[in-house]
Amino acid sequence: MKNQTDEIASIHLGKKVSGSETYNPNLIVPIPRIENRKQYQIEKNNLPFKGFDVWHAYEFSAMTTNGIPVTRLMKMKYSCESEFLVESKSLKLYLNSFNMTRFGNTTTECLEICKNTIEKDLSSELKTEVSVNFFDNNVERVQIFKNFKNIMDFVDEKDLTIEKFKEAPELLETEEKELTSYYLQFDSLRSNCRVTHQPDFGDLFLYYKSKKHILEGSLIKYLISFRKEFHFHEECCEMIYKRLTDLLDKNDELFICALYTRRGGIDISPVRTNCQTIEDMMELIDLNKFARGSIKQ
Repeated sequence: MKNQTDEIASIHLGKKVSGSETYNPNLIVPIPRIENRKQYQIEKNNLPFKGFDVWHAYEFSAMTTNGIPVTRLMKMKYSCESEFLVESKSLKLYLNSFNMTRFGNTTTECLEICKNTIEKDLSSELKTEVSVNFFDNNVERVQIFKNFKNIMDFVDEKDLTIEKFKEAPELLETEEKELTSYYLQFDSLRSNCRVTHQPDFGDLFLYYKSKKHILEGSLIKYLISFRKEFHFHEECCEMIYKRLTDLLDKNDELFICALYTRRGGIDISPVRTNCQTIEDMMELIDLNKFARGSIKQ
């Protein structure tokens, strides 16, 4: 039986949808965050993290009033404290409705009108401030997460036996050590859309500072256990964060960022943290920067 979130998401997902040849804000589908958060004891009014959902739409296009196409990469972000997230296929359909619609007499005017329109529509639907910017081919690519180490380098893979592919927090193990900072990358994150069950791939970046050392082998097994999980990108990021914050001590620093690869011309990069020490995060959420973390993005 489908739950409320799946019913809402199914408006477009898993169906043949023609979209619209002209601008249509009614295509936007907001998804309430509360259902999945309740399942993982994440309290709406006492979130254990702050952060943003950062989106890149690589195929945004509109036209000027005289029919000249204007094509850009669109970057947008909104706070994870919002009540809703936007369902990704609905965002794609909504952005595609700009393709054959004419805005402004020049490229600059067209982009300014599109920016203001998208910010207004999404902010209204998601009940939060949504910010948007456009990049052309001259934008500089900022490399982020350079100091994070591949978690597989800390283990001998011949010693790993993977048997669980549904989220299994009981796999996580810790040991007591001196206060230490850890910067880890896992480049084989896979989860699946909760409605269509299509796979989503990404890189996970994890920073934590604690006297508890999460054994890397156990962390690898845990992250692999998402391979048959069916959740939205943002939900997976929060699930991982919540499991780890429950494992660590109360005042430990924790940062989770999942840079998913694009699907349908759009990628999603949720970031959740309880600290402000990660410079890479500031680069990622800066709307004036095109910040990438690996070859997949």
